Amino acid sequence: MTERKTKHDTFIIERQIPQSPTRVFNAFSDPTAKARWFSGPAGQWQENLRQADFRVGGRERLVGTWQGGKTSSFDAYYLDIVPDERIVYAYAMEIDGTPISVSLATVEFQPAGAGTRLIITEKGAFLDEFVDGGGREQGTRTLLDRLAVSLGTETVDA
Repeated sequence: MTERKTKHDTFIIERQIPQSPTRVFNAFSDPTAKARWFSGPAGQWQENLRQADFRVGGRERLVGTWQGGKTSSFDAYYLDIVPDERIVYAYAMEIDGTPISVSLATVEFQPAGAGTRLIITEKGAFLDEFVDGGGREQGTRTLLDRLAVSLGTETVDA
């Protein structure tokens, strides 16, 4: 029998983006815009399912298969949305149907001159045998790099 255990981790990532909070918020809230940057790595991951209902109480789901055959899923529930200012959501991740983590994430969009100071705070619970080793934070940083490309700009760590 597998020993049940939980490991907690928190990280905060801040980026300066030379686009308005409205434009950056749209990249998170519009399903078409988000699909441009929020996915697994090209050539290593194949999207199987994408669903988005961006509203308080709405859900988002993304499922894909990795080159080695494992299937990963992201299932989010939106708890709070303040347009152009804040998104709070909880999400669970699974690999091949086995839960690996549950997280609470907050995305803040703060005006910074003509651009945006983007702040992502995440508190995760990593379950049982899953060892993250900082991968979630690095994956989020990679997604933010892809967000910048989708906005036609660069971001700078704040």
